[in-house]
Amino acid sequence: MSDGGQVIVTGASKGIGAAVAVELVKRGYQVASLSRTGDARVGDSYQCDVTDEDAVRQTFGKIAGKGSVVGLVNNAGVHLSGPIADLPTEEFETVMRLNSTAVMICAREAYPYLKDSRGTIINMGSFFDRMGVTHNLAYCASKAAVAAMTRCMAVEWAKDGIQVMNVAPGYVATELNEDYLDHEKSRAFLNSRVPVGGRAGTTEEVAQLVGSLFTEGIAYLTGETIYMDGGQGINH
Repeated sequence: MSDGGQVIVTGASKGIGAAVAVELVKRGYQVASLSRTGDARVGDSYQCDVTDEDAVRQTFGKIAGKGSVVGLVNNAGVHLSGPIADLPTEEFETVMRLNSTAVMICAREAYPYLKDSRGTIINMGSFFDRMGVTHNLAYCASKAAVAAMTRCMAVEWAKDGIQVMNVAPGYVATELNEDYLDHEKSRAFLNSRVPVGGRAGTTEEVAQLVGSLFTEGIAYLTGETIYMDGGQGINH
């Protein structure tokens, strides 16, 4: 159990972000929940577009004014798909801006506070970062960038006592994809490809992993990508 301190969670109004916020509160942390709408249900809710540098800077300053910031979970993201031959540059840049550039912005703006607390950054990647997936060029590229940034942050900020990790889930059931995952074809695919239970993961399972990385405090573990996909990515 933690003795407190604030953890900033982006994209905290739904899905994995909301589950992470719940888990961190259970573990004794104060959670600053960021979302575009400002309607996160757990912790202190802040309306913030993480692609807006000024908004991030101001919001993080408000949070730090309430007490020590000990962690950041870069979870906000978007998944747009389509064939590469028809992929608009604007759509590609939209995905990159939220999924990767915003990770850099949030980490950079949190750095002074995390340096003071010798805190932890968890970036939310995807097992798609190492795969060639049709109709997913932008998403795969953005998550590969997250893994690369995690390594760079971990090396550069190790001297400051900041641990940086990349959690890379596989298919995870959320309110956004429940119809897709409930389709007979999708269930058959997961059953044939995922060794653990032939199913999608749950947001609670991902949140447990994130929570453990905060509470265990394993200082020598940094810069790594932890894949959490039920064995799908290594299943031959």
